[in-house]
Amino acid sequence: MELEKTTLENGVQKVSLSGRMDVDGSLKVDGAFNEIAKASKNVLVDMSEVSFLASLGIRTLITAAKTVSNNGGKLVLLSPQPNVERVLRESRIDTVLPIIEDSAAIDRVFVS
Repeated sequence: MELEKTTLENGVQKVSLSGRMDVDGSLKVDGAFNEIAKASKNVLVDMSEVSFLASLGIRTLITAAKTVSNNGGKLVLLSPQPNVERVLRESRIDTVLPIIEDSAAIDRVFVS
């Protein structure tokens, strides 16, 4: 699992994840992901290169979302692969973390 952080023009922190968010992958990025969440108001998590999502990966996302929410912000998931999106929806994570399919919705989702 790899993590790359960039700042978008609107100040949103974009976290691009790639690989498998299984036990090993989640533990590899957990610390850096939480540090980003602590220091950020709004976080966009690009899931387009995540090929697998396990329960520990879901915990990583939920923990970061709670941290960002405590900062008065929002964590949003971008473009998960179909199998990852299915896991997110079946576990009802999509009721807590918004999922958007393309970057055109970024400004709209962080303004609301």
